[in-house]
Amino acid sequence: MEKLKVGVIGAGSLSEAHLDAYKNNPTVELVAVCDLVEERAAEKAKKYAIANIYTDYQEMLKDPELDAVSVVTWNNTHKDIAVAALDAGKHVLCEKPLCMSYEEALEIKAATERTDKQFMIGYVRRHASSIAILKEFIDNGSLGEIYYAKASNLRRLGNPGGWFSDKSRSGGGPLIDIGVHVLDLLWYLMGRPKVKTVSANTYNKLGNRSNIKTLSFYQAADYSPENNVEDLANAIIRFDNGASLMVDVSFTLHAKQDQSSAIIFGDKGGAEIDPQLVMVREENDIILNCTPQIDHPSFNFADGFQNEINHFVNSCLTGEEPIGGIEDGLEMMKILTAIYESAEKKREIAFD
Repeated sequence: MEKLKVGVIGAGSLSEAHLDAYKNNPTVELVAVCDLVEERAAEKAKKYAIANIYTDYQEMLKDPELDAVSVVTWNNTHKDIAVAALDAGKHVLCEKPLCMSYEEALEIKAATERTDKQFMIGYVRRHASSIAILKEFIDNGSLGEIYYAKASNLRRLGNPGGWFSDKSRSGGGPLIDIGVHVLDLLWYLMGRPKVKTVSANTYNKLGNRSNIKTLSFYQAADYSPENNVEDLANAIIRFDNGASLMVDVSFTLHAKQDQSSAIIFGDKGGAEIDPQLVMVREENDIILNCTPQIDHPSFNFADGFQNEINHFVNSCLTGEEPIGGIEDGLEMMKILTAIYESAEKKREIAFD
């Protein structure tokens, strides 16, 4: 059996999702791990029986035996590492967001055009088992034309601090961190239409809220209470086919509890994706709420990452076009960049 020799760049907490999924794939051989902190790379190498440890990704990319890499690093490094890996002749799976801006995305696209290697973005929510089921119903026309979608991912206390709240490394706050997940997912289910206009707002009113004593929340490995990213972002996005998408996301908000929802609406039916998949249809002049009987009706990270990694590996070995390639990343970065620009300029951003 041909095996794909894989290395992982970045040995932080998210790297374990990639490493676990690669380890579970019988067509993969994990051969290298890289991190700026050698001890962290060594820890992962020991846990996953990886022979080669690096602190410089450029040195790692010189290995002629290495076929593919996962890029699991700070957002501000995605562009440089992805371009270097592609130019070194490696297949690339890059964690979301693709990069920091639309301009950087264009540089990555140029690199993909210089090589015959696969490039895929880690939009893990696309790969959930429930989404595969829903996509089948959409593709066979069961929901009709999808003309509206809305998503909300509101954390009342959930700023991870560290690099997540340092704009120079993250590129932004909840929008570019958790917002990109639901934005991409709904856009994908809507048929990936081209963006026409974006009108948005961002707010920085509450900061990190590290003063809260009675509630715990996820903290980055390099946690510190410093913060210069938005607390909250909201946007209305219009597409060239007339469809629209509305989204709001927060790291911190004076809300009673965390809120998460993602809904799409078509002219023949709709679907509520969060907290679990429920499809709404009309039959015999009756509205039906339909719950598919599947193992993971709610999003499950282990399931999503395993499906994502399996899909990437298969694309590398067979040459099949991956779901979530550079063109999708380019359009998503156009949307994200426009949201921040609209909020800063306090006006709508329009595209030809």
